[in-house]
Amino acid sequence: MEITVTAQGGASVLAVCGRVDTVTAGDLESAINGLIEKGSRKLLLDFGGVSYISSGGLRVLLATAKKLRNDGDRYALCRLSPEVQKVMKLAGFTSIFSIYASPEEALAGW
Repeated sequence: MEITVTAQGGASVLAVCGRVDTVTAGDLESAINGLIEKGSRKLLLDFGGVSYISSGGLRVLLATAKKLRNDGDRYALCRLSPEVQKVMKLAGFTSIFSIYASPEEALAGW
C-alpha cells in the first residue's frame, strides 16, 4: 500500500493505493494519526487506488471518525471502487461517513 499526502483547499488529502488489510491498516492509521497530531483537522481519504478493504481497514476509518468530531473538523472518503463501496455499504459505513465521487466535490462541500 502507498499513501501520498497533499494539501488541497485547507485539507490534507491522503491518496491511498493498494489493499487496506490487516497487514497495511497500521500504516494507514499511523499516517492519519501523524497528520492529526500535527494539527490537521480536515482529512480526505482518496480511495481511488484501493481495490480491497478488510475489517482492519474499517476499524481505522471508524477510529479516525471518533477523533475528528469537533466543530470545524472534516473527514470524508472519495472515489471508492465498486468493491470497496459494497463493503462500506454492508458494514453500514455509508450512513456514517461522507462519501464523494471526487476530491473536488468533497472539498467544495467544506
